[in-house]
Amino acid sequence: MKSLEDRIDYKFRNSLLLAEALTHPSLAYETQKPHFDNQRLEFLGDAVLQLVLTDELYHLFPKFAEGRLTKLRSRLVSRDALQEYARSFKLGKYLMIGKGEESSGGRERPSILADAFESLIGAIYLDGGLQPAKDFILRSCREMVKEVAAEPTEKNPKGELQEILQALSNESPGYRIVSQEGPDHCKDFVAVVEWGGQMLGSGTGKSKKEAESNSAMDALETKLWMDNVEEKTVPEPVVVSG
Repeated sequence: MKSLEDRIDYKFRNSLLLAEALTHPSLAYETQKPHFDNQRLEFLGDAVLQLVLTDELYHLFPKFAEGRLTKLRSRLVSRDALQEYARSFKLGKYLMIGKGEESSGGRERPSILADAFESLIGAIYLDGGLQPAKDFILRSCREMVKEVAAEPTEKNPKGELQEILQALSNESPGYRIVSQEGPDHCKDFVAVVEWGGQMLGSGTGKSKKEAESNSAMDALETKLWMDNVEEKTVPEPVVVSG
């Protein structure tokens, strides 16, 4: 685990805490043997993460009201944000997971990566206290915090997409959940957004709402509706009778 400790810039005094943070519940389920997993550390890490980022936003934006600060924090702790933090350390390669989960791509599954990141925070907190955990969180979230600081406005991709499309047509975009996988307590949903008989984007999320929001964000980035609009606005050829 030394290479991971180098990546996260933290040396554990109790290596068992690191092992626990990296152990997915599927390992115990598959072996049918008592084994610790990272769920309790995830619970703890989530609370520490919320505290540290709340404090950071509180001081970054002294004039913002509670509601606005809450919305900004939600951007920093969303499932997508957490899995991106985890990917920056290549956390997936260090996870201990069951063979079934491994074969289905569990090491790269957003929900598993997000949970492992929170578990790692919990392990650092127990091992070294609040300051090392805070340092790790702020290092991990540095770029995302900069983005929030540069654009401290609430993102509402579904609302933004609807506004754009309804300016072009009376038809509103429609959302469909096309798949879901994982146990009941830890499902991943995949949604698509459609308009004018065309799929504009897709997205995943821990909830249906998050998946739909991410599909709208994908549509806003790809702007596939422009193809539809351009086809409809191509002028008809003028036929000159002789």
